Amino acid sequence: MPLVVFNQKGGVGKSTIACNLAAISAHQGLRTLVIDLDPQGNSSAYLLGTAPPADLPGVAGFFEQTLGFSFTPAPPSAFTVRTPFEGLDLMASSARLDELQGKLESRHKIYKLREALAQLGQDYDRIYIDTPPALNFYTRSALMGARGCLIPFDCDDFSRQALYTLLANVQEIRADHNPQLAIKGIVVNQFQARAKLPQRLVQELLDEGLPVLQPYLPQSVKVRESHQLARPMIHLDPGHKLTQALVAIHGVLA
Repeated sequence: MPLVVFNQKGGVGKSTIACNLAAISAHQGLRTLVIDLDPQGNSSAYLLGTAPPADLPGVAGFFEQTLGFSFTPAPPSAFTVRTPFEGLDLMASSARLDELQGKLESRHKIYKLREALAQLGQDYDRIYIDTPPALNFYTRSALMGARGCLIPFDCDDFSRQALYTLLANVQEIRADHNPQLAIKGIVVNQFQARAKLPQRLVQELLDEGLPVLQPYLPQSVKVRESHQLARPMIHLDPGHKLTQALVAIHGVLA
């Protein structure tokens, strides 16, 4: 099932959540793929341990192929690479995505990713898609082709205000382009259980009937170490409370 991790606000933990859920999937024996649509490439660097080389197969190569014509186009799987973690593959990001966006929009290539996801679904049990912090061509492509959308939520007033616009945008894409798209839940990130503001904001979301997933992901400096070492939490510290919370969220989504 392709699952998009999306929020129009940056800095809410999209890449961290996408990569860690994917690592848990692979750790549990599921064939798993991460597609990194964000030109910043945070998910790619997290899983590879370094920024992807310019010549590495990835998302940019896949989209570039759609702009041309070939009697024997390469399958989407040709643009994936293995990560150091068993069972976990990556379709890496590239800085070229920024310059490709205008060409893809003008050539109406918005559904090409959906076609690729249908093919990749034959090779993988789980597909996680990390998106840019904007509702641009790449994010729309992902939402039009995915079955589910997972929304990271950082506990501040700005995130709460942006959440309602995001939900409306997702519902519009569902109504107009992808009736199979479902909001799988809101993941509360960097939660401070003893602070009043996070408690109040989350309770307001619950009171409004929004699909807030539990448990909430606790604030932890351990995740910084995870980024620095390029090791998802399930490999860095399986017993950590953040790891266990991510495993629980993964179980809810399954």
